[in-house]
Amino acid sequence: MITLRGIRKTYRMGDQEVDVLRGIDLDIRENEYVAIMGPSGSGKSTLMHVIGCLDRPTEGTYELNGTDVFAVDDVGLAAIRNRTIGFVFQQFFLLPRMNARQNVELPLVYAGVPRAEREKRALEALGRVGLAERKHHRPSELSGGQQQRVAIARALVNRPRILLADEPTGALDSRSGRMVLDLFDELHREGKTVVLITHDPEVAARAERVITIRDGQIIRDERKEGAS
Repeated sequence: MITLRGIRKTYRMGDQEVDVLRGIDLDIRENEYVAIMGPSGSGKSTLMHVIGCLDRPTEGTYELNGTDVFAVDDVGLAAIRNRTIGFVFQQFFLLPRMNARQNVELPLVYAGVPRAEREKRALEALGRVGLAERKHHRPSELSGGQQQRVAIARALVNRPRILLADEPTGALDSRSGRMVLDLFDELHREGKTVVLITHDPEVAARAERVITIRDGQIIRDERKEGAS
């Protein structure tokens, strides 16, 4: 599903160049649950941005479902993101003046989905994360864990094949974090490809495969015994 070859990302800071990714080769199969782990500054979030078509590398190739991603223009990349990938971040990025249902609907608004279908699918997604009864609540009326579950519903509403999560439990207490990770486990069992970015070994242990990145390079790629 995901094939990266020779991925390099270099940023220019004044008259200096900083290599954030230094030759990443990576394959992720459909319905894998992968954790990408590393310390702050290791390049793991930059790698997620490349996988999620949010950023282009300085060098390298990326095929997603057989499509050469970097041969596609920015409009095409936006379409790929909207159809194929759902994003969950540490910060929830919910709009404070909108209720839960309206926040979940937003990707469908951008996709031009008619209103009645938007509402139906948003309610289905909220039900999937156990928050259908909170559909009229604004973010300020929800706990941190509930806000993250609304963000997950928003990531799911376009029925993506891939779920990318960047430190999704970082802003949550331990109980809320476990609930979110339990939900990722369920989504994986139902067929989603899950790629989880984390610095926490306990969070990474939920995945069936753990990739460790340091100084912009993969230094370890381990699969749990019995994982397919």
